Amino acid sequence: MNWYFRSLGARRIVEFVLLVVFVIFFLGPLLNLLILAVSGKWQYPAALPQSWSLEWWQFVLSQDDVLESISLSFLIATVVTVCSIIVCIPAAYAFARIAFPLSRWFLFSFLLTHAFPKMGLYVSIAVLFYKFGLMNTFLGIVLIHMVNTLMFMTWIPSSAFRSVHRAQEESARDAGAGPLRVFWKITLPMAFPGIMVASIFTFLSSLDEAQGTLLVGIPDFKTMPIIMYSIIADYPNTTGAVFSVILTLPTVILLVAARRFVSADVLAGGFQVK
Repeated sequence: MNWYFRSLGARRIVEFVLLVVFVIFFLGPLLNLLILAVSGKWQYPAALPQSWSLEWWQFVLSQDDVLESISLSFLIATVVTVCSIIVCIPAAYAFARIAFPLSRWFLFSFLLTHAFPKMGLYVSIAVLFYKFGLMNTFLGIVLIHMVNTLMFMTWIPSSAFRSVHRAQEESARDAGAGPLRVFWKITLPMAFPGIMVASIFTFLSSLDEAQGTLLVGIPDFKTMPIIMYSIIADYPNTTGAVFSVILTLPTVILLVAARRFVSADVLAGGFQVK
């Protein structure tokens, strides 16, 4: 055994220990959440629950407001993603392909929505929404969610469009293809991974948004994160764990389904100003 550890070397042993610590740090809370969600009785100092039960799953899923919040959250996230694609993809293409004055500053300005405390920004926007009659409306919620998605849907697709070599587009033009055909057949398919990554982050960001929805949509619009606050405050920890798993599950499923699009290169390229 000692010979085996000496053959590995100190560096690999340290790397393995760091990997174990990293996995425990990130997966430990999630594993604890999953165990708590299916526990019937779990009291200190027991390492594992004394009994297992799904009664709180039945309780959570039997609540009408919970089911309504789940459907409303997915509806809002879908509408926000579609609207963000319609609005931001042309802007991303313009930033990547058209040279105009102060383009880098305009692109950098999309970061400002993430540079200030969200509640302060939302309050300022809510004042405008109140004047235009957008408070407690579906359109107001969609717009407040899109404030958070502009950066994802502009920066990452812009980098994706910029990575498409002009020589490929010019070759298609030389073969007789028009500008629109070149975009649909050459540019858009090659930029699709970046657009897919941005769309996934937009959908998940909208799904998890709570502060803006709470300020603009209450009392008629209650999404999953808002319902979760009341569940955590009024019910046992097990109920909060169950709802947390329900809220986290779409994120895990989407990231696993789109794992071939989500990569470090795409994300790193998406946050470069050139």
